[in-house]
Amino acid sequence: MTFDGQGLIPAVIQDWLDGTVLMLGYMNQDALIKTLQTRSVHFWSRSRQKLWEKGETSGHFLRVKDLFVDCDRDTILVKAEPVGPTCHTGERACFFVRMTEEGHAGEDKTQDAAGGILERIYQAILARKAAPQPDSYVSKLLQGGPDRILKKVAEEAGEVIIAAKNQKRDEIIYETADLLFHTLLVLGYHDVTLGEVYRELGNRFGKSGLRPPPEGGSRE
Repeated sequence: MTFDGQGLIPAVIQDWLDGTVLMLGYMNQDALIKTLQTRSVHFWSRSRQKLWEKGETSGHFLRVKDLFVDCDRDTILVKAEPVGPTCHTGERACFFVRMTEEGHAGEDKTQDAAGGILERIYQAILARKAAPQPDSYVSKLLQGGPDRILKKVAEEAGEVIIAAKNQKRDEIIYETADLLFHTLLVLGYHDVTLGEVYRELGNRFGKSGLRPPPEGGSRE
């Protein structure tokens, strides 16, 4: 590991479920060791000149899931599970202001830095749900109700099956994208967030998908 002249190394904190960059902090050797030992993120406060655990006063801890170092060994990436909002402002993450074309910080808050492309699509679906547009495909499906949306999901699932059976890679990619998109419509219609789905997947991660046989029974 390469620490700077002050004995510090930057640590990028990332939500382990959806990849959102939550914050940037600095660790010294003691903070890094404490983080590894406790599996709770610790930093070195440059302003207070002291070791501190994220969440020690707010209760909004960062539970470590995994740690990585970059190619130059001078930056740490921590994948963590946040307990409550990470930013001291009460926002989920510290990055919620977009930079303007002139290189200045904008005035409005945005959640566009969070998650990835699935989150962006989901937010667009919610926007169409809140403000339907007459020429919008999404608006028409949402206004058609669950039966119309679910019919499209079934159709797209069938297209994925056909593409996979035909072993056509490009078609598998294309049809899977369609299936994911229409599944996001189902979530948006029912106000089920991607975060809820991610958490369910997170709860299953590392666990066997095989159910144990009933007592006295067998799988044979």
